[in-house]
Amino acid sequence: MDKLLMVEKELKESLKRDYPDFKQGDIIKVYYKIKEKDKERLHPIEGIVLKIQGAMHRKSFTLRRIAYGQAFEVTIPYYTPNIGKIDLVKKSRRQPRRKRLYYLRDRVGKKAMLT
Repeated sequence: MDKLLMVEKELKESLKRDYPDFKQGDIIKVYYKIKEKDKERLHPIEGIVLKIQGAMHRKSFTLRRIAYGQAFEVTIPYYTPNIGKIDLVKKSRRQPRRKRLYYLRDRVGKKAMLT
């Protein structure tokens, strides 16, 4: 049992990231690394966090973005090396009661945001 605790402790230390604390309902901007042939660039994705799932090294979050009237969702692993940085654009004023905000899919415009 002690060996398992040691491995978990080492894993936690190796997975440390300096990302801001964000929750469901917050608007964040993720700079995602994209490789194109021999170049690498950072592609910003800004959207509302629909859900955060998993724990430890399997943690991931889902962003929902509406651009030009078309909505898309991106699920991003939290500890991937492809994330350049994460900026917290806006915290939600009221904390949602649900863990997964799937009801925002039916809403359009300002109603799709939790502010």
